Amino acid sequence: MNVEIEYKSKEEIKSFQEEQMQTALQYLSGHSPFYQSMFKEYGIDIAQIRYLEDLQQIPFTDKKDLQLHNQDFLCVPSPKVIDYITTSGTLGDPVTFAMTDKDLDRLAYNEKISFLCTGTQPDDIVQLMTTIDKRFMAGLAYFLGLRELGAGIVRVGNGIPELQWDTIQRIRPNTIMCVPSFILHIIKYAEEHGIDYRNSSVKKVVCIGENLREQDFSLNLLGQHIKAKWDIDLYSTYASTEMATTFAECEYGCGGHHHPELIICELVDGNGLPVGEGQVGELVITTLGVEGMPLLRFKTGDLVSIHTEPCQCGRTSMRVSPVVGRANHMIKYKGTTLYPPAIYDVLDNTPYVENYVVEVSYSESGTDAILVRIGLRNQSAEGVIKDLKDRFRAKIRVAPDIEICPADVIRKINFPDMSRKPVKFIDKRKK
Repeated sequence: MNVEIEYKSKEEIKSFQEEQMQTALQYLSGHSPFYQSMFKEYGIDIAQIRYLEDLQQIPFTDKKDLQLHNQDFLCVPSPKVIDYITTSGTLGDPVTFAMTDKDLDRLAYNEKISFLCTGTQPDDIVQLMTTIDKRFMAGLAYFLGLRELGAGIVRVGNGIPELQWDTIQRIRPNTIMCVPSFILHIIKYAEEHGIDYRNSSVKKVVCIGENLREQDFSLNLLGQHIKAKWDIDLYSTYASTEMATTFAECEYGCGGHHHPELIICELVDGNGLPVGEGQVGELVITTLGVEGMPLLRFKTGDLVSIHTEPCQCGRTSMRVSPVVGRANHMIKYKGTTLYPPAIYDVLDNTPYVENYVVEVSYSESGTDAILVRIGLRNQSAEGVIKDLKDRFRAKIRVAPDIEICPADVIRKINFPDMSRKPVKFIDKRKK
């Protein structure tokens, strides 16, 4: 663990990562049945993988591999496993991740330095509006990181605006951690119940699961909507179970900072070839320091761009842009290429839309079809569909099909019992 590496020169960071990469390759070669088999099948001599560029000689790993060969990724005997986590897989069944005591220490370190990046300090009190159970990594990670940092922690869990505000008024946290769209729900509850939320103890939100910014780092429509209602500091983060690493914004809000001691990042196009700086590509990661289930050249499915110029905060490690979309969520609609976040932006900036879900399927002719189901906020349905279609055409040039539903019906789709993040996108296309 070497947090100072984030402030070193590009050359020092690259050299450091190449040393860590060789250690990781040796560990995989000695302990991972999956990668042992891969190295043998493809005739890979890890001694020849000396530079970051040499990683291109190794095949990618993806979620399908994790699902089909889950147990083969485990590098330790079961008595060393402390915590079991599950995440969704491409074939429908969850993928299990096993974490050792060392992995939990690494997770705590990752979250500690990520919270520090957002300006969180030991004397802060952080209210976690995220679940810590149901086999999810996130809530546990936040708790471990804040404990390592020495900050106060209030574990409320997700949902239940009444309990969130009761906790804020009783314990007076200065920071909350939640999915950004939930901020609008607690604002709405406060307005309906006479709570002076603008003068509450909360001054900052560390956000997970949804974008707050455009690719130029300006606030997107969701971020603007929140700030217009409640002038609090907003920080974006990007993470996943597979990475066991967080990219967190600093006070300058110019992308998620990379922790070179924890993860190696590549960016590739649809053919698996490297993309240039500033171009959008799929993020591919190699974990460093993971003991239980380390990953090598794992395709995250997330489309991002990378920025390498030094940040005003003094860090020189690269920064990851807001996620453009998921590689497998690309939509070709009436000659236009779209990703779901572009549709969300329109809906999040429409005042009469209470909630929504975007469904993509194949039409009778085999092309992509989009149905947006919306719940309304104190608004009659008259003229809504035409107005929304006009808004879509103005913003993304095409207008999807729209269906008006009771807001309660959409809410149940958005917040199923076993999901940490709101479900806004349903892909019914055959894979």
